[in-house]
Parts: sequence; structure tokens; C-alpha cells
Amino acid sequence: MNQSPVYLIDFPVDVDADMRVQLGRLLPDTAVTSYQQQDIFIYGQDDWKAEENAVILLWDSVMVVSLVRRLFGQQPQANIVVLAALGDPERGSDVMALGAMDYRILPCPDEVMGIYVRKAGHQAELTRQAEIQRQGSDLFITQDVDTRRLLDQVALVAPSQASVLVVGESGTGKERLSRYVHQCSNRRERAFVAINCAAIPDGMLESELFGHEKGSFTGAVESRPGKFEIAHEGTLLLDEITEMPLHLQAKLLRVLQEGEVDRLGGRKPVKVDVRVIATSNRNIEKAVAEGAFRQDLFYRLNVVTIQLPPLCQRLVDIEPLADHFLQKFSDMYHKPAPKIPNSVLKSLQEYAWPGNVRELENCMHRAFLMSLDDSLHAEHLGFSSSVQVQQKEEVSAAMDVEAGMTIRDMERVLIEQTLKHVQGNRTEAAKLLGISIRTLRNKLNDYKSGTPLALAS
Repeated sequence: MNQSPVYLIDFPVDVDADMRVQLGRLLPDTAVTSYQQQDIFIYGQDDWKAEENAVILLWDSVMVVSLVRRLFGQQPQANIVVLAALGDPERGSDVMALGAMDYRILPCPDEVMGIYVRKAGHQAELTRQAEIQRQGSDLFITQDVDTRRLLDQVALVAPSQASVLVVGESGTGKERLSRYVHQCSNRRERAFVAINCAAIPDGMLESELFGHEKGSFTGAVESRPGKFEIAHEGTLLLDEITEMPLHLQAKLLRVLQEGEVDRLGGRKPVKVDVRVIATSNRNIEKAVAEGAFRQDLFYRLNVVTIQLPPLCQRLVDIEPLADHFLQKFSDMYHKPAPKIPNSVLKSLQEYAWPGNVRELENCMHRAFLMSLDDSLHAEHLGFSSSVQVQQKEEVSAAMDVEAGMTIRDMERVLIEQTLKHVQGNRTEAAKLLGISIRTLRNKLNDYKSGTPLALAS
């Protein structure tokens, strides 16, 4: 927390000097500035504002009540203390009613003066954090108690320089949470740069990350900075980090340790200051055990780990998320957003959502486009209640669900039954499950150590 500056307003010269001596002795790093009222309100212009966490010390006078009212009119959160030589109980009552921190007769003890400054700084920090979380709430929408507690923890670690690892199923909102971390950090005014390690061919990924010099390879007609340089003093999101080839993992580890990148074909390293956030929908510890991911890089990234729950464990979030998406498409298509009847909401809450929030967004997009009146209907969702009941019966019979069965086991059997249904067509299975073909392939690879899936080969 930064030290709060102090403003002395309307103090007599001798009292002003005494106050400066006291503040200098008590708070040597505090900036103290003196004003007369006419200096800050010139020609009736109310454009003077104190710094957000400043302490405004006012000298008591017959005009102090109107001055306090004027200051609060411009800055409702101002930290104002009125100091008096003799004191006037009526004026003291008036300024306290307006919101002043205190009305006190001099001399003011050192410990009390220290309380004024610390309280102002603490209040400013609380206000800043509240505003950051308010802005961040637009990025990650949740009413789930456990997830909100998770966001509170994120807000605490976000201002640090620690690397963050976000894990969770595909579609749970890992990139949005990463943006939330950035928004809550001290780097929020700088760039947030994202790169999907699974979407870029291995031969191009190194250049995208670390940059290259002109002529370093065929087609390199000009020098280009990589994502690390572009994200300098900001945040870099490495999405699906487990898809990065091993040889690039070694180079990434060096960047994280040394704080510098080597461009392809470069002659000297380039210093970078980047906060790294990595995401994965795979079991990274298992990838480490299998030799597919470097253990030292895992330890470097695993300073703070955030586990995002799937949507099926956040049923309370389905309604606000659905409303949010409908409003988004309403703004996009300039058409009123339809309402969600209770019967449709029940269908949404009973669905398994294997594709998580991304699947819900796609479902709402489809339902919005198909809606002809001011309400959604079950057929707009792409799945009817009868189909859901049939699916539940088929899955329940095939899975032989028992108490204590893990979500992972249920997910595995669901994938198996879907593959059976589409006769092993992975593309069609991924479409029905609401996940990408890459996610399906990763999950199948994870299951190889156990019983082979039917028709999965």
C-alpha cells in the first residue's frame, strides 16, 4: 500500500509549520502540500481534486462546513479531517455529519495522526480492489459460492509476479479466468497477449513465441518480434501448454528463468518482463510422468494453480450465463432478448453440458436465432426433454452408475457410448459431445493406460 499524501488547507503559517514538522517526524516518506482555499478554487471553478488516497487536513473556520460540503461534492470518497484551535461543537457535528473522518482540537497525538493516514490508504486500497473485481466480474460470470471464493483467491494472488497455471475441462472459461487474473494485476494497463499452442504448427510456434530476424529461415523477409516481446510488461497466456513440443518447452523454461528471449537468427537476447499464465485441459502431472511434459517447466509454472470446475458442477450459473449470452446476441443482432421459461431453464439445468460454458453459449446462439417470439422453447435448444430422458436411460444402463463413481469415470463411459453411437467417427462424436476433436483425442490418449475404449482406435 502506497503512503497517503497529505494536504494542509487554510492553516495559519505557524500552525502549518508545526504540522509539517510533526508529519515529517512521524511519516518521513509522506508528501505534504499546503494550500489556501482560494488557491484550489480559482474563480469559482470546482475542478481541483485530491489524489485518491490523500488525507485532507482542513483548518477550522466559519467557512469550513461549506468547504467540506464543496470537497465532498467533487470527491464523495475524500478523506477529510478538520483540526481546530479551540473547537466549535456545532461545526464539529456538522462536518462529521457530512462525512469527515474526524473533528479534533490540536495538538493531535502522533498515533492519531498515523491512524488518519493509514486508514485513508487502506480505504483507497479497498476501493481499488472492489473496482477491479467489479470490472473482472464482467469477464467471469458466476454466482456459484465455491467459484466466487476461487475468484477472491485469484484477486489476492493476481498482483504478484507469480506464474499461474489454470486447469480445467475444455470450455470451462480458462481464457476468461486468465483475463480476470490480468485485470486484477498491476499489469492491467499493459497488453494481454494470448497464443494457442495447439493451434499453431510446430514449425511456426517457435517464431510466434520468440520472434525471428530477417533471413533466419525461408520466408522470413523481415524481422518480427514474438509474443513475449509484444507482451512486455504485460501478461502472456500460453493456452493448451501441454501441446507444446519438448524442445520448445526447454527454450520456454530458459525465458522464464532468465527473463530474456532469443529470436530465431538473433545475435543477442532481448530482455522481457512478462507475467505468464498457462492453461491446459489435460492432466499435466500425468503428462510429466509419461515424459510428454518437462518436470522442471511444470514446477516453474505451477506456482499458483487454479482448478476450474465444469459447468455440471455449477448449476446455479446456468441461468445467469444463459441470460448473459442472450443479451450478447441481442446486442449483436439488434433484436430483443427472449426470456427463458422455467420449463426451459429446467431442461438446461438437467443437461450434462460436456462442452461446458462454450457449449451453452452455442446453444443460446442457436436458440436466439430460432426464437420467433419473446420466449425460448425447448425445441430451440437442440435437445428435447424426451431425448434427454432417453440419453439418461442409455447412459445409466451402460454405466451402471454407483455411489462414489468419479466424474472422470462417468465422462469416460459417456465418450465410449458416444463413439459406439457414431460407429467410431471421432469428428461426429466430438460434435455431439460439444468438444473439439483435439480435446477428444487428448482424452482418448489419457485413457490409453486403462481399459481400451470400444471403437476408439
